[in-house]
Amino acid sequence: MRRHVGAPMPGVVAAVATSAGARVSRGDTLLTLEAMKMQTAIRAEVAGEVAEVLTRPGQTVDAKDLLVVLR
Repeated sequence: MRRHVGAPMPGVVAAVATSAGARVSRGDTLLTLEAMKMQTAIRAEVAGEVAEVLTRPGQTVDAKDLLVVLR
């Protein structure tokens, strides 16, 4: 089970769609990354509760940076 959600590629956080304490289902969008004018939805791979959101809109991230922690 993947409880740590990392960035799959470098980019800029376009939007954060969740917050700490929110319940998410598998497949729910957690945030959106933008790279080279294309947006990619980052989705929950497991159901759970959001423990922490470690990023904000406009923030630049590198590949594998930790973005969200689920519990």
